[in-house]
Amino acid sequence: MERVTAADYHDIATPADPRLSPDGDRVAFLRQEPIDGETTESTVYLVDAAGDEGDDAGDTAEDPRRLTLAEGADAEPRWSPSGDRIAFTATRGADDDRQQLWVLPLAAGEARRVTDVVGGVSEIAWSPDGERIAFVQSVTAEDREADRDLSVPEEYEPEDHPDPRVIDRTVYRSGQRYFDGRRSHVYVADADAAVDGATGGDPAAGIERVTDGDADFGAPEWGGAETLYFTEAVGDDPDDSVEIAIRAHDFGTDETETVHETTGWGAALAATGDGQIAFTHAEAERVSMRQTDLRVLDRESGDVTELTADLDRGVGRALAPQWGPDDATLYFATPDEGKTAVWHVPGDGNDEPERLCRPGTVAGGTVGGEAGAGPEEVTVAFAASEWDHPGDVFVYDAGDGEKRRLTELNADYLAERAVGEPEEVRFESDGTEIQGWVLTPPEFDPEGEYPLAVEIHGGPHAMWSTAGTMWHEFQTLAARGYVVFWSNPRGSTGYGEAFMQAIERDWGAVTLADVMAGVEAVADRPYVDEANAFVTGGSFGGFMTAWTVGQTDYFRAAVSQRGVYDLTGFYGSTDAAYKLVEGDFDAVPSEEPAWLWEQSPTGHADAVDTPTLLVHAEDDTRTPICTAELYHRLLRKNGVDTRFVRYPREGHELSRSGEPAHVVDRIERIARWFDGYSEHHDAPRALDRPDEEGLSAADDEGGEGGEESNDEG
Repeated sequence: MERVTAADYHDIATPADPRLSPDGDRVAFLRQEPIDGETTESTVYLVDAAGDEGDDAGDTAEDPRRLTLAEGADAEPRWSPSGDRIAFTATRGADDDRQQLWVLPLAAGEARRVTDVVGGVSEIAWSPDGERIAFVQSVTAEDREADRDLSVPEEYEPEDHPDPRVIDRTVYRSGQRYFDGRRSHVYVADADAAVDGATGGDPAAGIERVTDGDADFGAPEWGGAETLYFTEAVGDDPDDSVEIAIRAHDFGTDETETVHETTGWGAALAATGDGQIAFTHAEAERVSMRQTDLRVLDRESGDVTELTADLDRGVGRALAPQWGPDDATLYFATPDEGKTAVWHVPGDGNDEPERLCRPGTVAGGTVGGEAGAGPEEVTVAFAASEWDHPGDVFVYDAGDGEKRRLTELNADYLAERAVGEPEEVRFESDGTEIQGWVLTPPEFDPEGEYPLAVEIHGGPHAMWSTAGTMWHEFQTLAARGYVVFWSNPRGSTGYGEAFMQAIERDWGAVTLADVMAGVEAVADRPYVDEANAFVTGGSFGGFMTAWTVGQTDYFRAAVSQRGVYDLTGFYGSTDAAYKLVEGDFDAVPSEEPAWLWEQSPTGHADAVDTPTLLVHAEDDTRTPICTAELYHRLLRKNGVDTRFVRYPREGHELSRSGEPAHVVDRIERIARWFDGYSEHHDAPRALDRPDEEGLSAADDEGGEGGEESNDEG
């Protein structure tokens, strides 16, 4: 069996956004796979929901069928209510990254482009009668005045960016780009419209503006053929507010009204035709420390029912809250001790939430079934990854309680790779039980001795499992001869609100105590060489990696990725994530500058002796590179072995959805940095090697092995 390598990333396909057809017979999903060093192909596939019901091994009834062309990147496949069409967004035919709306008839014919709008298309939603599709696009006032939000003129050439760029907002950039006067607005398109001349009509005539004004709108959700709900960010300064208005637009009267207000970091909506509106809510005070709950508004009476107040888990994003086929039961997902749990609860709040299934690490899903089906009869389609595979499409049948695997996207790849099964470990830190995992190398010898690689997750309010987006990185480090340890220290989600709030005003010391308690428990094993331990992490994990080497010399080397190094600099340069400082630390730099410096890794940089590699994305607006530049300079001036690797064109999602060559290069640089200080690897320091030596991503094809066999323990 071959060992997993960083370059294998080019050969791994993953599913996303599975959608169960209205009749429950089929599942549409996105299949995503790198095709070269810069591009990931994302196309819509279709698979039979029955799978192979008689085979527990998970063989599929038929191979998934590709529905869309490989040109461009597809997203958001959505079934029409009748199940005869699939709407999706795609960059097909575009010379930039603007997604447009397409509709594909399943009986016959080619996909038809419905929009050609300047602001791109996202958050699409079919009307119940199948005649219209709501969507969101981000546009400027000038775009709307010139009608470019309805149809882009052939001669239009957008400018790269304003020169000079004038900022009049508290939050002015996110997701690798500046807003530059753009606001997100809600629109409705005629589902039968066509841009390419197939109908001979004006494409702008099929699109209707629903929202207006200097505000951000989103989350369109139909409550009937003539009623569209959506959210609006409100408050004295909406950028600095967590207040959210739920608005309703009546197409019959062309009137819009506010039906309720909630608070939180964004809101998800789910509506029924009789005016029951489910929405998420988090308490506004120090919102970053609060779990998200689910509530229902009865529009007729105005009553609001709290559904999850007694459930000590926060509503997550793995499966958006949605009404079941009976229009009386709500389904939602929560992180739950290293897995994703799917729950159901009656919309009237007469019973407590019950867990329907706990299927693994879920990345999107939908609930369906025959009209009127309740929790005992529904089907859940979801994309999930587990320790033995990086992702496939599954269904859970509540009737028989069975989970069926519909795809084996990486069967050929996995048949040739040695993939290890992580061992769950539980240990105690300051009287609190912490969950973690240990992954040993292939051909593991319990009588041998191995170096230890410790991974720390981001967030800080996140949760790791045995799979998900870290599957490939964990397996790669183990394949290179490391025992890999990761955990969910206090501050993580999935263990209750008190657990999440335990890092209040203290990201560093509390998290480090938990991580080191786990490290000590694992290092007690005879096959772990405690003198050869290494540490890495990204985002908050980057903060913690830098914090760790400023507090202890336990680790021989460290790699800090996309980290926060100075809380004051982070507060001033990040997007809306500055609310983490206000919420988690209950502080602002103008009031407690010295204290925030002490809570920052830069405040302890003079104590660092550990060789530390810094990895950062140049277009990161979540953890901007400026604080990494400060930390790197301090390490250099203090004579620490260090290097600063900057990835152009990348944002905060570098490790998850960056350019494939960059994803591979990042993992190889982590391993190469560790190898150079490991007594178990015959490798010089990365600082003493030619920069491209041992990095397969430096090859033109971005794929074939530059990882040297003598670097593996």
